[in-house]
Amino acid sequence: MCRWMAWLGQPVLVEELLFNTQHGIVDQSLHSRMGAEPTNGDGFGLGWYGAGEGPAVYRSVSPAWADQNLRELAAHVESPLFLAHVRAAIGSPVQETNCHPFRRGQWLFVHNGFLAGFDKLRRELMLAVAPDLFPEVHGSTDTEVVFNLALTYGLQDDPVRALERTVGVIEEVARRQDIASAVQATFGVSDGTTLWAVRYATEGPARSLYASADVGSIRQLHPENPRFQRLSPDDRLIVSEPFSDLPGVWQEIPQGTAVTVQRGGVLDERPFTPALS
Repeated sequence: MCRWMAWLGQPVLVEELLFNTQHGIVDQSLHSRMGAEPTNGDGFGLGWYGAGEGPAVYRSVSPAWADQNLRELAAHVESPLFLAHVRAAIGSPVQETNCHPFRRGQWLFVHNGFLAGFDKLRRELMLAVAPDLFPEVHGSTDTEVVFNLALTYGLQDDPVRALERTVGVIEEVARRQDIASAVQATFGVSDGTTLWAVRYATEGPARSLYASADVGSIRQLHPENPRFQRLSPDDRLIVSEPFSDLPGVWQEIPQGTAVTVQRGGVLDERPFTPALS
């Protein structure tokens, strides 16, 4: 599968979370503990919000651990909100247009998981994408199709509802074609102000997803840790798997759940329920 992370909080150097953590996203690209496979070396992507209009995106087919350009970039880019993704390709080619995050306007989108039988579903799902979005699909991944379906169904107005409708449509198309266990997913979405994440599977256990605990609790549990003492009340991480083994720092996001992360360290949970309308 893949691994991804998202940060919302005080501006930080990207390298602090990509490289300078015990089990950060770059380490996970080589040594994932909770993924379907330990190595996620089929490309890397970083999307971040800064001083310019909309998000910037860096994507490469190089594995994260061997990308010198990424090391240079991460050491000099500071951002209050960014998403990073390491890819393990399933069926689709290793090419830059297939690397996450995907971007349109102010929106960024990442995904860990798959659509079962995507080769059979792709045509019908692509025809459901809004005509003005269709030319913007440049790669061949299921993720890019999911993103454009969500845009079609109102991502700009209500991201969670748009993803519920998107997954509902995918499951209905799969049902008509006798494809079981259609959706396996964790999704990460941002508009530059708010962060949304979803953990869901049509059947069976969904891929892992965690949020960092509130800053006050982390500081109380680990007063000896200087990094934790520098955290601000705004700071939250969403990760495919924890960056450290320290107790009390991470909380698992329940299966079938959508979370909304906002300034002030606010993390709201709600059930994620696919629907056709």
